[in-house]
Amino acid sequence: MSDFLKRARVAEQQMRALFPATPLQRNDHLSALYGADIWLKREDLSPVRSYKIRGALNAMGKALAADPSRDLFVCASAGNHAQGVAYTSRHFGVRGVIFMPVTTPQQKIEKTRIFGGDSIEIRLVGDYFDDTLKAAQEYCEAEGGHFLSPFDDADVIEGQASVAAEIVSQLGCAPDFVVLPVGGGGLSAGITKYLGETAPETALRYVEPVGGASLQAALGAGQPVTLAHVDNFVDGAAVARIGAMTFDVLKDINPAYVLSVPEDRICLTILDMLNVEGVVLEPAGALSIDVLKDLQDDIRGKTVICVTSGGNFDFERLPDVKERAQRFAGLKKYFLLRLPQRPGALKDFLQILGPDDNIARFEYMKKSARNFGSVLLGIETNRPENFDLLEKRLDEHGFAFSDITDDDTIAEFVV
Repeated sequence: MSDFLKRARVAEQQMRALFPATPLQRNDHLSALYGADIWLKREDLSPVRSYKIRGALNAMGKALAADPSRDLFVCASAGNHAQGVAYTSRHFGVRGVIFMPVTTPQQKIEKTRIFGGDSIEIRLVGDYFDDTLKAAQEYCEAEGGHFLSPFDDADVIEGQASVAAEIVSQLGCAPDFVVLPVGGGGLSAGITKYLGETAPETALRYVEPVGGASLQAALGAGQPVTLAHVDNFVDGAAVARIGAMTFDVLKDINPAYVLSVPEDRICLTILDMLNVEGVVLEPAGALSIDVLKDLQDDIRGKTVICVTSGGNFDFERLPDVKERAQRFAGLKKYFLLRLPQRPGALKDFLQILGPDDNIARFEYMKKSARNFGSVLLGIETNRPENFDLLEKRLDEHGFAFSDITDDDTIAEFVV
């Protein structure tokens, strides 16, 4: 048994003093849908509703074991890592200073404060995470604290490997497949390393959001690279550059085993799990379930573990999630419509709508001294093909229109 395996198992045992093993639950809905034996490793049910508590606990515990007089721990995070550090700071009775961007939603700030209590101080610095990280590192160096990285740290990777130790123990055998969400790589590196030694026959698949595919980029370049642009919607996995230590573990995996899924499609999975199963998942937590659509031919008849990495979902985001899901499914579209400026023009337009077409948005901009005005029009329906019929009728009646649903530049300003 390697030293890593021994340390990961010790870390898993030490966690029992703070929280029980997160459940491994068979999901009948997904199993029937994909013809496989699908289990969810419910990291969304940890004390901080994500696996991040594991790495923080292990790293902080080892730092204190090496130097019991150490009292200051510093991190930079806008979400789950902050909550993990806050929880473990209170557990160990040390002082945690957590830097968060000024733009962090109040809900996340309050959750972090609740978990840490009097043991932590929250500092809001910078509009962008890079500014927050720089301020945290400068403060840590000036004050002689211990900086807790969210993923690029050997002790953090070791702590996240405890997820794999629990999976094998709870299932009673090695699964056929394990599906892993990837952000900075701490969770995927820990589980990959652990199962590589204990269950090499288990197939591993990795999933990233399209707008944050840092592992794919690194595999293509042979080293970590910084993405020029990141879509922050899947905030728990939208990382511009995978960690150096985590990539050292993942660098030899087959690039074909790394899949990326569109952010809008993830929204469909979030709503499906909420409405059908009553399971609340954040976007990153839904990654491993969403990608089953792309793996269904490979997993049929197999035992599959999906790691649901987090459930810190702010319900103020629900309207946006529904909006993106509808647009991806082709059930909602936005148009710019030229409407004649004459009596009865609106009535003529309304008669064109089908029985299942519903106006979700209508903004009319009347133009003085012109024959036509502009309408920003949002339509919802129950079948994508209804839009083909609607556009055909608009053409037949001489209405000029443009579909702006997938025009990101325009949609960013008006939708």
